[in-house]
Amino acid sequence: GSGGRRIVFPTTTRASAIWTLLWGRLMQFLNSIGQRVLFGLVLLLAVLVLNFTLIHMAPGDPADVIAGEMGGATEEMMASIRKAYGLDRPFHEQLFSYVGKVFQGDLGYSYYFDQPVTELIFERLSATLLLVLTSLFLAIFLGTFLGVFASQNPNGMLSHFVTLLALLGYSLPVFWTGIMLLILLAAPPVDLFPIAGMYDVTKDGGTFDYILDVLHHLILPVVTLSTIYLAFYSRLSRASMLDVLGADYIRTARAKGLSERVVVYKHALRNGVLPVVTFAGLQFSQLFSGAVLVETVFSWPGLGTLAFDSIGRRDTPMLLGILFFSALIVIVANILTDISYRLIDPRIKTGMKT
Repeated sequence: GSGGRRIVFPTTTRASAIWTLLWGRLMQFLNSIGQRVLFGLVLLLAVLVLNFTLIHMAPGDPADVIAGEMGGATEEMMASIRKAYGLDRPFHEQLFSYVGKVFQGDLGYSYYFDQPVTELIFERLSATLLLVLTSLFLAIFLGTFLGVFASQNPNGMLSHFVTLLALLGYSLPVFWTGIMLLILLAAPPVDLFPIAGMYDVTKDGGTFDYILDVLHHLILPVVTLSTIYLAFYSRLSRASMLDVLGADYIRTARAKGLSERVVVYKHALRNGVLPVVTFAGLQFSQLFSGAVLVETVFSWPGLGTLAFDSIGRRDTPMLLGILFFSALIVIVANILTDISYRLIDPRIKTGMKT
């Protein structure tokens, strides 16, 4: 309708259109993430209330535990303890007071350690994150690697090995795996790895020696915790890659004469890894629960060991603080997983529903 002539928009107009488009997509993305953050806060409040209710429904009186640590107490001292910790107030008053303090950053004081719960959590957090994140990275990396190789030859020996690995990983309890590794590799006469702890307190050396010592202590707990998830991700990535490799666009890529390496790692892997990323965020909470058992078996000084000891000591503020902090980490991990998913999958980068 323009007589064959091209209509050329001014540079400023095109730049303005591009900026408007980018700004609109950014707002859609931020709005989607904002909704998830809001939902995460509501979920965090629900978890906080539920944990507080369930723990206070359990039999026993925390004042008895506190008095027991003191070597006993009279009735007057017991009443003073209950008043000092707010245990003499009605349940709903305790709940509202606790929720209000939590959202102000105050998780209370530990009955056993008589220290702020927040300080104790941060002292142990680095050890747990080191164990959990290393295990998660190892499971995802090796599991995806095995799954991709197995998908290229579904009836080959490697594919059958991945299936057997998944069966063993699912069937073996994580604490049993840890105990067996201790017996086989840490106990005499083999004695290859340390039995317990995060580092050897009797060793002297610099920073590099300390890092090597921590890594030496880390090997068995990481192998124990990552075994079940390695089996899961290997099977998941194998099934996902088999589905992707049968897609039309993969057949088109092969018809163009592209090498199998380019087809698998450049075209198929990006879509094949999406379920792995999704389940990595969803299973973060299971990693934390598994870390409780692993840390207990290996005496790893993290939040899991602290939670286990707090249950036996009836240290309610400490246990509530650990549960709250664990829920917070899981919710944040799920939000970050959602962001990663959008960055990997171009179909939902702008927050559009698919």
